[in-house]
Amino acid sequence: MPYRSPVVHTHRMADMDAFRDEIARWAAGGAEDTAAELAAGLGLRTAVLLEGPSDLAAVQALAAREDRDLTAEGVAVVSMGGAMSVGRYAGLLGPPGLGLRLTGLCDAREEPFYVRGWQRAGAARDFHVCVADLEDEMIRALGPARVEEVIRSEDELRPWQTFLAQPAQHGRPREQQLRRFLSTKKGRKIRYGALLVEALDGGRPPAPLAGLLAGL
Repeated sequence: MPYRSPVVHTHRMADMDAFRDEIARWAAGGAEDTAAELAAGLGLRTAVLLEGPSDLAAVQALAAREDRDLTAEGVAVVSMGGAMSVGRYAGLLGPPGLGLRLTGLCDAREEPFYVRGWQRAGAARDFHVCVADLEDEMIRALGPARVEEVIRSEDELRPWQTFLAQPAQHGRPREQQLRRFLSTKKGRKIRYGALLVEALDGGRPPAPLAGLLAGL
């Protein structure tokens, strides 16, 4: 395993956080200068466009599990705050903007936004699609029982039981109940994005997530 200087790694991560902030400002109508300078300094070659922060947490957790430093590899993993922003981000980061190779991950219902975004940016189609969303993929990969173990390990058994007692949850498949539970509290979906990847314990990640990382 190659030696990685903690100081250099910390600086790279700080620069990557700054790059993500600048891209968000640029997407909101700001100037591109700082983002372009940071991209050059980081040696970026690829941008991974994700719908939200829970997807970002999962991708980062899987990269860490596989001992990969995506920043050092010239990969920027970017949360766009929703699939409808993909056209804007693809234009800024792809061929019309910074000229980075584009890849990403999206939900099946949001695939048309990604298709149009890639087309408008003049980029070759290169993204991975989840059947419903990444949480659904992770729950099916782990199985409901393992996901409930993670919930217990996070001391959330009582909220989970309270949730299951709601009339709206009666008779629903356990996978659907778990998926809904992850979205019922602010920040929970992001936290479990990483926790469910860590719970794989050497098992294979869902195909869309595994394919994304393998292609970087």
